[in-house]
Amino acid sequence: MERGGRRGGGMLGLLLVQAVSEYCRLERKPPVTAGLIAANTLIYLRPKFLHQILPSINQVWFNPYLILKQHKDLKRFLLSAFYHINEPHLVYNMLSLLWKGIRLENAMGSVEYASMVAALVGMSQGITLLLSKTLLLFEYERAYYNEYSVGFSGVLFAMKVVLYSQSDDFTNVHGLIVPSRYAAWAELILVQMFVPGVSFLGHLGGILAGILYLYLKSSYSGPNPLMKIIRGFTSLLSWPYRSLRNSRNRVFGRGTLGHGESRETRNISIVWRCRECTYDNLSLLSACEMCGTERDNDGLSSSVNGTRNISLEEVRQRRVQRFGR
Repeated sequence: MERGGRRGGGMLGLLLVQAVSEYCRLERKPPVTAGLIAANTLIYLRPKFLHQILPSINQVWFNPYLILKQHKDLKRFLLSAFYHINEPHLVYNMLSLLWKGIRLENAMGSVEYASMVAALVGMSQGITLLLSKTLLLFEYERAYYNEYSVGFSGVLFAMKVVLYSQSDDFTNVHGLIVPSRYAAWAELILVQMFVPGVSFLGHLGGILAGILYLYLKSSYSGPNPLMKIIRGFTSLLSWPYRSLRNSRNRVFGRGTLGHGESRETRNISIVWRCRECTYDNLSLLSACEMCGTERDNDGLSSSVNGTRNISLEEVRQRRVQRFGR
């Protein structure tokens, strides 16, 4: 989190180049991390189609006094994590999110990772709010209770705690070599010492949120209700794609390897199964689309070389020879 500042310029191109190059070279593309980076960037840029929908940064500053006392404004509690005050603030946080998100999402899976991020946003904001309220007992009202801050860095500190929780290695934190599991604490101190205008409570709240998340995860063995909600939501969003894919399979006769029996309607075979590679082919084809084996009159296939149960490698080689790919 950061407090106050002006918009910079010319750094969003760096973020775009770095994110695209890093994302394209990955075998497994992490969609949740990409979506988070895109969402934070769009909120900062405020394009015309979102300008009328998104509240301004003045309406979402994280301010404990306004959240608890004056307005009880929950949008400040939730949305302030996704706003940034200038381009350096945005780019630094998003590059950090890119590095941490890729590793966590590929290790955990997208659904569990999404549920973790949602939990860390709520817990880091909540703990920061609780800390600022607690400090009123020690007469720190002006310094923290009325502080304005925004940014995703509290969540990033929590993600760093989760990422390094099981690591026994050492890591470099701004030139200082420390045990990886203490990297978040070292960065908290160094950033507070050398970077002006950062929110100490916001970063500390993120670290404590990461510790709390790990504790709750290790002590709770039941199903994660948040993961169920996210799975249901993603299933709903992907329903049009699945429907289109199933429709395409019915129209073009795309089968699968080794599942089910050949279907018949009025004694006319809609698809026929290759005996060699078990691929279901369109009835109009005289040779297997997958391996090139010729079809028999009985609706199955005849062997090219008299063998059965050909290997996957041979299927691949036949397909390369047949289609050139």
